[in-house]
Amino acid sequence: MTIRMSRTIVLAAAGLMVLPWALASSMARGEEPKKPEPPKPRIAVFRLTGDLTELPPNESFSIGAVGGTSLRDLIERMKKAEKDDAVKAVVFLHEAGSVGAAQAEELRAAMARLRGVGKDVYAHADSLTMREYVLLSGATRLSIVPTADVWVTGMFGEAPYLRGLLDKLGVKPEFLHCGAYKSAAEVYLRDGPSPEAEAMQNWLMDSAYTTALKLIGEGRKVSADRAREWVDNGPYTAEKAKTAGLVDAVEHRQDFEAVLKAKYGKDVVFDRKYGKKATPTIDFSSPFALFKVLGEMMGQGQKKGPSKPAVGIVYVEGPIMLGGAQPSLFGEESARSSRIRKALDEAARDDSIKAVVLRVNSPGGSAVASEIILDATRRVKAKKPFVVSMGNVAGSGGYYVACASDVIFADATTITASIGVVGGKLASEAMWKKLGITFKSYKRGRNAGLLASSEPFTPEERERLQGWMDEIYEVFKGHVKKIRGDRLKKPIDELAGGRVFTGKQALELGLVDRIGGLGDAIAFIAGEAKMTEYETRQVPAPKNFLEQLMEEASGNADGGPGLDAQLGRVAGGRVGASLVDLAMPMIGHLDPARVASVCEALRHLELIRREGVILMMPEHAIPR
Repeated sequence: MTIRMSRTIVLAAAGLMVLPWALASSMARGEEPKKPEPPKPRIAVFRLTGDLTELPPNESFSIGAVGGTSLRDLIERMKKAEKDDAVKAVVFLHEAGSVGAAQAEELRAAMARLRGVGKDVYAHADSLTMREYVLLSGATRLSIVPTADVWVTGMFGEAPYLRGLLDKLGVKPEFLHCGAYKSAAEVYLRDGPSPEAEAMQNWLMDSAYTTALKLIGEGRKVSADRAREWVDNGPYTAEKAKTAGLVDAVEHRQDFEAVLKAKYGKDVVFDRKYGKKATPTIDFSSPFALFKVLGEMMGQGQKKGPSKPAVGIVYVEGPIMLGGAQPSLFGEESARSSRIRKALDEAARDDSIKAVVLRVNSPGGSAVASEIILDATRRVKAKKPFVVSMGNVAGSGGYYVACASDVIFADATTITASIGVVGGKLASEAMWKKLGITFKSYKRGRNAGLLASSEPFTPEERERLQGWMDEIYEVFKGHVKKIRGDRLKKPIDELAGGRVFTGKQALELGLVDRIGGLGDAIAFIAGEAKMTEYETRQVPAPKNFLEQLMEEASGNADGGPGLDAQLGRVAGGRVGASLVDLAMPMIGHLDPARVASVCEALRHLELIRREGVILMMPEHAIPR
């Protein structure tokens, strides 16, 4: 031990002697010491290749290109580029995928901040639809490839109605609702919308379309009327889009890059991973690579204490359901009440988290689960500053869980409110008889078979269920009336009844407080907590791939199997056969947009079957 230490000291001393000698030698020869080269100018490149998510994806393990991009991560990377002196410009490459209307608004705001500090934003696309154009029209310069499809033709949406299918099957839909505009069950009850539902869809579409034209006009520096003319004259070929002024150039990708090199220098670096966190990957050429990755992942699980105060972000993403989280690498996202309650309680207890943002992107769901989450938000609010940020959709149960906040942020195109209740069942006895299958029921208790699928409601059962739903509806309205108070611009019954509004309309009615995105909500609540230096932290901290597997194997996962798995255990030897599973072989190869809307309606039907009464958004014709 002594010899090794001595040798180390000698070598270190020798190193100290060599450095000044080498420096003196170079000075004696009249040579100037070499100065470090300045960093090369960089262009931050952001690729939009898949759906933009709310929850940050698990990036702790990857084999190839796995996972998507989250809105928060993308905006954080843009914010970093905004402050990075080495970044001279930003590029958006749109190749595929989808961005929600409210998400597009938030990205447009981030683009505006970049341009506000003198950094140009360039966009290049292989094709454009209306929604992508609303986003990319905010760039300093927008170009498309030759022969690109420019389908800037407006907004189109359609809602499915399944009554005819149910009639063919011999299934009778039995649903009740609170509020004339609470049309979530109309998809099963009717073959078209009620007058109230149609009027509501039109006011939503009008508001969303007006916002889209405003954003296009602001981005391209034309009037909203000129933007409307562009839309009404679509679609366009690439060259006609350029002639009309919708885009600035028609060029292939290599020509686009040449334009940037001509402006920023031929040695400019295109950083295609700008701001991305490094993640462990497997080098299959090494037999020990897997052990190395596992070690890194286990190390990631050993959380270090935070270095500075934080704003905690808790996500309510997807349908709101009872129970805990389902460990899954590839499942549908759902907002589980136990998981979110624990996350909010954790954020309330953690002294390093000085303020909390609840990010809601949900069409609603279970009334009980919504109440559990709402109660947890009150406990956070009692201890520290709390604010709600709404994403693309925050309606019905999604509004329920948000309404305790003193300040609610929404984007202009957020779909929100839908204060109402729907519940019921499908009476399928006739269908089973068509198949030659009969059942004999037994019950004890007058209302034991209230939600049984064997028979429609009796008048007494219908009255009893409606009375129960009315109580839930009054609780919902009571929460909103008590918390929003004088901010409501109309009596609660003129705002409730299942009526749905855009964020812009909700602001005018006093249902939300400010127009802004997640970043605006974070900045606001940090100010309320009097923080100038802080980090943002997802609560609970996301688990990596290995942690999920170990948790599942140990049986410590927070929650049971997912909704589809609970609804049908075995079908042809397969686990998790839901109505969606059964329908896909028949409709899977049809129009993707219509298939998606039908599948969403079937998922909601499964949720109604399980819960009985839900706070769920109607099946709106979401514009695309």
